[in-house]
Amino acid sequence: MAYYENDPRRNGSEQNDRYDQAYQQYQQQRYQQAQAGAAGYAESPYLSLSQYMARTFGWMFAGLMLTFAVALATVISGAFVALWNTGLVFALSIGELILVAVLSMRVQKIQPATATAMFFAYAALTGINLSVYFVVYDLSTLILAFLVGAVYFGIMAVYGLRTQRDLTGWGPKLMGGLIALLVVSLFGMLFVGSFGLFDVLLCAVGLLVFMGFTAYDTQKLRSFYAYFGGDEAMLHKSSIIGALQLYLDYINIFLYVIRLLGRSRSN
Repeated sequence: MAYYENDPRRNGSEQNDRYDQAYQQYQQQRYQQAQAGAAGYAESPYLSLSQYMARTFGWMFAGLMLTFAVALATVISGAFVALWNTGLVFALSIGELILVAVLSMRVQKIQPATATAMFFAYAALTGINLSVYFVVYDLSTLILAFLVGAVYFGIMAVYGLRTQRDLTGWGPKLMGGLIALLVVSLFGMLFVGSFGLFDVLLCAVGLLVFMGFTAYDTQKLRSFYAYFGGDEAMLHKSSIIGALQLYLDYINIFLYVIRLLGRSRSN
């Protein structure tokens, strides 16, 4: 199952609901302003929209680099063997869940620097848990998956950024697809073992789901900017939350791509 287990989308919270409400409110205001011939969003006194976008994608990219660096270091140093043999990796997985839950639910109350530190701590823990892929797959496959995933992610991020289409309606559909994908994947792991060709289909569907989430989450950044633009601290923290969501979109795209590449090379 390629879906990353510690994705906070499965952990519903009032804070995440607030971000969704911000997105919906922004889209309603955007429609009303468009009807009146006004601008789609108000300029924040702290950052321009382009600066906010660049900062958010910068956090996301830095998190990814940390994840892959930690994963590689875990394997090269030999810590991977000790972590798996002692079962400590499972404790770290629980720590990941706690960390991302606290970040998602308490982001309104914690300091911006704390939110940033928690994001990078989560990225580091993810690197430890994903180090198994650096053992199972060779470096050329990992690099290829990274590049292919970057292309898929980039195309959908640009679409989400540039399109004038309201993607609000994508949210429930993507979440429904994600839940269905998770249920089918768990069923296969427990009762079937290997899906064969159907496993390839599941990977393709999972890839499409997270590509859709990439466009949806990228467009949501505009709503975060408009909703929190008057509060410098919340503007920073919403950028961290946006980076976390995009980070998880890419991680899942990467995992599905590497799974497909692994199957094609083993055949």
